[in-house]
Amino acid sequence: MLRSYFLENCIEAGTDEAGRGCIAEPVTAAAVILPENFSNNLLTDSKLLSEKNRFALRPIIISEAISYSVTHIEPLIIDEINILNASLKAMQETILNLNKIPQHIIVDGNRPLISKGSHSNTLGKVFTTEELDLIKSIPSTSIIKGDSKFLSIAAASVLAKTYRDDYMDLIHEEFPMYNWKQNKGYPTKEHRAAILKYGVTKYHRMTFRLLEEKKIIDEEIKR
Repeated sequence: MLRSYFLENCIEAGTDEAGRGCIAEPVTAAAVILPENFSNNLLTDSKLLSEKNRFALRPIIISEAISYSVTHIEPLIIDEINILNASLKAMQETILNLNKIPQHIIVDGNRPLISKGSHSNTLGKVFTTEELDLIKSIPSTSIIKGDSKFLSIAAASVLAKTYRDDYMDLIHEEFPMYNWKQNKGYPTKEHRAAILKYGVTKYHRMTFRLLEEKKIIDEEIKR
């Protein structure tokens, strides 16, 4: 059973991201503050849930959360500051967008929410000094596989995944040949074969390895 919180007697937010391994469109993060008495036997790491269950959980999380926030970081920013920094930036933005300031943050993964190095982006949201100071002032704990250990991180993973899936379904209508409705921007053989055949779009991450060996993709096209 997932735990309700990491630290007792404080307002704690869980945060997670989705889409780091994709080659198209955003990395999406969510942050969630749940009430202490929140309970749901279905909720766990979104990767372990069916699509049906993820979308069934979303309105429950939204209605019962004290506060929640979702942020998309677009490919141009990912290409500018790299995917790790973009993932951290997305989670930082979600914290800033909560309507209640948490006293502690739990983060899925092994990276601190605020890295020792710094990144500076010229595209998208640029943090003010006050915003940076606020984020740095909130203690955070990174937890490996936190989305399968803590309810707030699991809830954040569900929101990040479902809102990103909705985004990919939307842009699929513009470029159906890449089948983003199915692959969600991940580097499947079909997706890479489409890149070879039709080229890249404004939604692709240009600093990522978009193509595999040509021979492999040629074989996919012939099928």
